[in-house]
Amino acid sequence: MPVLKKREGFQGQKSIVLPRKIITEFSNSNSIASGMYITDIGYYPKAKYHYRQRTHGSDQHILIYCLEGKGKAQVQKSNYTLQPGSFIIIPAGSAHSYSSAEEDSWTIYWIHFTGSLSKKMVETLKQKINGYSSRVAFKQKRIDLFDDMYACLERGYGNDNLCYANLCLYHFFSSFLYDDQFNLHEKTHADDPVELSISFMQQHIAQALSLEEIARSVNFSASHYSALFRKKTGFAPIEYFNHLKIQLACQYLHFTELRVKEIADKLGIEDPYYFSRLFTKLMGMSPNQYRSSKT
Repeated sequence: MPVLKKREGFQGQKSIVLPRKIITEFSNSNSIASGMYITDIGYYPKAKYHYRQRTHGSDQHILIYCLEGKGKAQVQKSNYTLQPGSFIIIPAGSAHSYSSAEEDSWTIYWIHFTGSLSKKMVETLKQKINGYSSRVAFKQKRIDLFDDMYACLERGYGNDNLCYANLCLYHFFSSFLYDDQFNLHEKTHADDPVELSISFMQQHIAQALSLEEIARSVNFSASHYSALFRKKTGFAPIEYFNHLKIQLACQYLHFTELRVKEIADKLGIEDPYYFSRLFTKLMGMSPNQYRSSKT
């Protein structure tokens, strides 16, 4: 009986695929963080039968960190065994494959990234570890840093969110490059009207909130709140709210068999055609095309 192979579909998994239009605009307009920036990020726990092969490589560099379990990988015909604490760097354009062990399935954190400095960063790490894979001592702060990047991007694609997450990527990457020098990471938690309103959006993601309702959640007038929100994030509140809805829609399309209309209903969007137009405008492809691209 052939062994089942899966790209996704693991209980507790999570991932974010950033809209290419947004990250292209961001990288073109932000010289500080454009040297190395995230395109995709995710976490796969106990990923039994996880397998991926790209004979022509990926357009982005890939960093995979194994927290638990075991797996194997091949990069440019070099074979590696991954176990707790192992990580592997896969340069863009490099033929590769990787898979989780069947009996002791791995739990992995992974990031796809690119940028003007990314190739040099990858080459530096490759030289430092004399290959594509090595091991680091477990540090909770490394996981916290990953969680910071993920949580920040999960809150939408405001300028501050993108800058913070991508500057954190340098810190996260350096924790593998300079494990001995990895400094203490302290999490900070913002507590301001814009952040509070984003939490309100997330808590009511299945509703069709108006600008007035969101502004009222932080005791602001709609006009004052809208100006404050746009200044901080670069987006209008409702546009930002729609970004969060489409981000969740991507996960439904990626990880479930829900129909497009059912997904729209879950996001508080009554008209599935409006939802499809909204999705296509942000992601550059229709919901069905997005689902097909991930199979």
